[in-house]
Amino acid sequence: MSGNKVVIQKFTSRMQSVWGEALYIERETFDQGGVNLVEVEAESEDAYIQSVKDADAILSHGGGIVISKRIIDSLQNCRIIALPSVGFDSVDIAAATARNIWVTNTPDVFIEEVADHTMMLLLASWRRLITQDDMVRTGRWIEARPMLNQFPRLYGQTLGFIAFGNIPRAVARRAKPFGLNLLAFDPYIHELEMIQYDVEPVARLSELLARADLVSAHLPLSEETYKMIAEAEFKQMKSTAIFLNTGRGNTVDEAALIKALQEDWIAFAGLDVFEKEPIEPDNPLLTMENVILTAHAASASARMPVEARRRAAREVVRVLQGQKPVSPVNDISPPPKVV
Repeated sequence: MSGNKVVIQKFTSRMQSVWGEALYIERETFDQGGVNLVEVEAESEDAYIQSVKDADAILSHGGGIVISKRIIDSLQNCRIIALPSVGFDSVDIAAATARNIWVTNTPDVFIEEVADHTMMLLLASWRRLITQDDMVRTGRWIEARPMLNQFPRLYGQTLGFIAFGNIPRAVARRAKPFGLNLLAFDPYIHELEMIQYDVEPVARLSELLARADLVSAHLPLSEETYKMIAEAEFKQMKSTAIFLNTGRGNTVDEAALIKALQEDWIAFAGLDVFEKEPIEPDNPLLTMENVILTAHAASASARMPVEARRRAAREVVRVLQGQKPVSPVNDISPPPKVV
């Protein structure tokens, strides 16, 4: 493994705000093995290709260069592209698999944080927290209670999960003590796994949308899920329903969501992710009172960037030592040999 070249993009200010200081965490893992960690300052795909074409491994962080098929096809020695994130839509997985390159993620580092954030959005949306806060601050104290008197208690309402991976399972554990009835739609998860969480599996997304008082989306981004939740889906929801998204912004047709909120197809939304991030200053969501917004920060905690980056670096070491990674996104069979 000694002498292998691992490339990491120099952190932009935006990347640093998410991931912290560059390199020191990675060096803790790589220095002992004699791995040559190379920081590259590449602002274009062409410049990045020149920097990584002879790399043995790539560490790719959210907010950086997207690892396209063109980049992957330029790689001469690469055996792994490691991501310190749950999402992996920033890498062309099919292209990497075709070139016998592992792609890894960190699927379980910040499950609890995102689950907490989802519950925060759920409760704040149901009790109209931002509006209530504004009423107190602007001297409209007497309006607060009549507003909440319009809404039923949370106990006994129905929460529906679109997708039922690790994060919605953690949300289900939190939601059950609030007295919520739980549904989930996920054709890739066996219904017995859902039942273990006291979650009722539903066979059709349309059924979940029609029954749920709160709809929580946790979809990964893929060709199948791109803008999967659009006008037709919002029209199937109750007019009193609340929509939550802590998954991926582009799984939702944002124009359709805005229309649904403006035309009262649904009542409210709590969003941590958006089609374009940072959100554009002219986005109508910013001026709407029936939305709570957070800045794609659901996974943030003191533990998250350190542990996620350390885990990604360890995956690189494993693959460069000829071992199978712990959290592969794709399937490389047989594993690439150490050279």
